[in-house]
Amino acid sequence: MKAVVMAGGEGTRLRPMTANQPKPLLPVINRPIMEHVLRLLKRHGFTETVVTVQFLASLIRNYFGDGEELGMSLQYATEEVPLGTAGSVKNAEDALRDDRFLVISGDALTDLDLTDMVRFHKENGAMVTIGLKRVPNPLEFGIIIVDDQGRIQRFLEKPTWGQVFSDTVNTGIYVMEPEVLERVAPGESVDWSSDVFPRLLAEGAPLFGYVADCYWEDVGTHESYLKAQADMLSGKVDLEIDGFEMSPGVWVAEGAEVDSSAVLKGPLYIGDYAKVEAGAELREYTVLGSNVVVKEGAFLHRAVVHDNVYVGPSTNLRGCVVGKNTDLMAGARIEENGIVGDECVIEAEAYVSNGVKVYPFKTIEAGAVVNASVIWESRGQRNLFGPRGVSGLINVEITPELVVRLTSAYATTLKKGATVITARDASRAARTLKRAAIAALTASAINVEDLEACALPLARFETAREDCAGGIVIRTTPGDPQGVDILFLDENGADLSQAAQRKLERVFGRQEYRRAFPGEIAELSYPQRTVESYSRDLLARMDMSGVREAELKLVVDCAGGVTSHVLPWLLGKVGVEVLTRNNRLDEVNPTETPAERAGDLAVLGELVSSSRAAFGVRFDPVGERISLVDENGEQISDDRALLVLLDLVAAERGGGRVALPVTTTRVAEEVCRRHGVTVEWTSTSQDVLTRAAADPEVIFAGDGRGGFVFPEFSHTVDGIAAFVRLIGLVARTRMTLSQIDERIPQAHLLKRSVPTPWAAKGSVMRHVVEAAADRTVDTTDGVRVVEKDGRWALVLPDPAEAVTHLWAEGPDPESAAALLEEWAAVVEAAGS
Repeated sequence: MKAVVMAGGEGTRLRPMTANQPKPLLPVINRPIMEHVLRLLKRHGFTETVVTVQFLASLIRNYFGDGEELGMSLQYATEEVPLGTAGSVKNAEDALRDDRFLVISGDALTDLDLTDMVRFHKENGAMVTIGLKRVPNPLEFGIIIVDDQGRIQRFLEKPTWGQVFSDTVNTGIYVMEPEVLERVAPGESVDWSSDVFPRLLAEGAPLFGYVADCYWEDVGTHESYLKAQADMLSGKVDLEIDGFEMSPGVWVAEGAEVDSSAVLKGPLYIGDYAKVEAGAELREYTVLGSNVVVKEGAFLHRAVVHDNVYVGPSTNLRGCVVGKNTDLMAGARIEENGIVGDECVIEAEAYVSNGVKVYPFKTIEAGAVVNASVIWESRGQRNLFGPRGVSGLINVEITPELVVRLTSAYATTLKKGATVITARDASRAARTLKRAAIAALTASAINVEDLEACALPLARFETAREDCAGGIVIRTTPGDPQGVDILFLDENGADLSQAAQRKLERVFGRQEYRRAFPGEIAELSYPQRTVESYSRDLLARMDMSGVREAELKLVVDCAGGVTSHVLPWLLGKVGVEVLTRNNRLDEVNPTETPAERAGDLAVLGELVSSSRAAFGVRFDPVGERISLVDENGEQISDDRALLVLLDLVAAERGGGRVALPVTTTRVAEEVCRRHGVTVEWTSTSQDVLTRAAADPEVIFAGDGRGGFVFPEFSHTVDGIAAFVRLIGLVARTRMTLSQIDERIPQAHLLKRSVPTPWAAKGSVMRHVVEAAADRTVDTTDGVRVVEKDGRWALVLPDPAEAVTHLWAEGPDPESAAALLEEWAAVVEAAGS
């Protein structure tokens, strides 16, 4: 039985370590990762092996040759262009026709019992057996569910937290029958997990999962690379370490010289012919490669130093990686997660800060303090986007320098000469940061139409209406005056999709920004009459019949935000009597705390009641979301407001679909059924709701947080459009908001958040699925478990914080509370 070792990946996330060598050749305890893999194969009798290579293929062939030194027979199958995980194995088909074969990655560290996995494959008569492992964080892998016999029931490639339904992941180790290769088209890029396996599963082919109790680490990031070194030194991996154990946990290879006065605190490893002088201190999880010299007074802790490195006197290395043939001069310091590439010179007393990457062949001058990466070529990506775009503390995490780099990355994803809309809220910080963004855009050959201080819905409208490639809006973080959010919009005015976000992040990570030539510097312009255009189009598309006849009186609170620019012109055309408050731009207080919001809503309620208005509306500071107060001055909660607008729209339209997140009460289904409307349940992601609202049959969408979408005008959340639509609906229905609210059944939906360590989130979701047993399970977002009596509970990991959110709904408060307690106990037990 032959084995296939896949060794063609570039390992872009590990750059600069992989800038000039392939990932399989990265050393783990002074031996390439792929050599550990080949030795594992030999231990289990796989001596005939085919190695698939593509990136820097000659380096792998030159290092391993024909495999004679390892007592193996190696053949190589070279890809001219990347063919994907399945395409690369198909490329080696000529050597694999006769019998079943094993596929294993050349860049993952594991001690999986391959012999037992083959036995499992044979006993089950499997066409494909996939090696599985339970991991704390399954986001970067394909997750899989198997039944009690090990047969695969379902899998999903690289999920979001909302899609996680297990912590059992695909290790990329497979046992296959040769006929599987007939399902792979030759010469095309094909992947096992996203192309071949789903098709086989749909056809009912015998696909099995072998859940291994073993060590497995996908060495794909700098963190996992350091972890793999530490795990081997700690004895967590059943693989050989070259050398002898001089004292417990202190491994020394052949020919190494260690002065007796050097301080060694294991576990650590000193490579062959390395030299550690007197007064040097090597602490836990330090790894020295071959021929490394460590001078007196040097301090190394969790540092991985590749071959032929000079570590000068009094240097300080902590949690970092230093590439081969590099010189670190006296007093140099490299901090946590710092990476120095091959053949660099770090001169005396230079300081390389946390997380900085220095690419190969660079010199850092003496005494320099390096806080930003010194680029050779691409490096691993960083997760920039959160639930509100790119967010952080003003002038701490979000600085003008960061905005320039981030905007330059965005501009690089667009064509030269494209046009981008820019806008901001009322704050001075947003104004300052927007100027930095404009400079970066024009310097990258992107024309800018600046709307200045502008309501977010208007910015989305202008981006979609004009011939624009996208937009950038900068606003104060809701509820946090010290924070700022940078929203990137696509050509339709919607938030960037996850695919577009990843593309931007890749460019930002590589820091390969496009710059315009002198004659290509783009233009900055200020569009005129945008408020009039937005308002005129809004009124033209909304049904405003019956408004003037109803003679409504309203109270509106602009919250000191940018809607105060829009409402005077708009309301003058609507034909209603309006009392406004906070109708000005407040640069000092550009956002609102929960207490301030509650206080303003109480004042709004008093004004509505005393003036006998039909209802009151309070906008958020950027005009995206609204809060409602009924004619009695009582606030309508956000989730109840969603049902009120849903009832009004559904009653008037009498058909179609509405899009709602799965966290919405199922009372919404009762409301829709009453009016002949159906519900499309979506995930809680804003871009998913936006895409759903773009369907021609969708008549309404809402997120349950004061955000509403009316597709006849826009496919994005728009508080101003919601306000105008509500005026028309109330005018024509001749009912008050409290009357509408009263005819809607009461919902008993409870929510709780349970602290959950990041490392336990995958395990929690697996336990939830297991605890569901034979109950109906919905994985639209998170895991929703439906009881036979109709009660339901939803478990959803938070994508940005170490918590898990739970919702439970029942016919009465007691049953909902009991269900919430039941599932909270499951989550707490699994996460402890």
